[in-house]
Amino acid sequence: MTTKPKKISAAESWERALTSVSMLLRKFDTSMQETADISIIWYDVLLHLNLAPEKRMRMQALAESLILTRSGVTRLVDRIEKAGLVRREPAVEDRRGYYAILTEAGEAKLSRAQRKHRQDIRQHYGEHLNDSELATVHRLMTKLIEGTD
Repeated sequence: MTTKPKKISAAESWERALTSVSMLLRKFDTSMQETADISIIWYDVLLHLNLAPEKRMRMQALAESLILTRSGVTRLVDRIEKAGLVRREPAVEDRRGYYAILTEAGEAKLSRAQRKHRQDIRQHYGEHLNDSELATVHRLMTKLIEGTD
């Protein structure tokens, strides 16, 4: 006699996903601090700016991409700017807005951090899943992203 697998609720599935991502982010943050002397949150800012056209983003767009409030991203960018990794400039098309712009020092810091971060992703995530599982996770996360727009 075979038993049916236990039905997993959406809440149980969400909690497991959140727990695993939180655990991985803590590991990645510790490694990032040791390797590049920046937090995983700073890394995320530098990465978004690096991927943006002309390595610059409006502060509001940066806040939305990081899921932070405007004041939260302002305080975060203040600290990153003091470290010389980004600079701000007023938006000429809108006097109220500002751009965050990745500096050369920010690019260099990001480059160092990326090498180690990719190793960490392989070690703490990729090595635990086979190719089919990685493809499934990617497909499912894409489905969630597209379903929440």
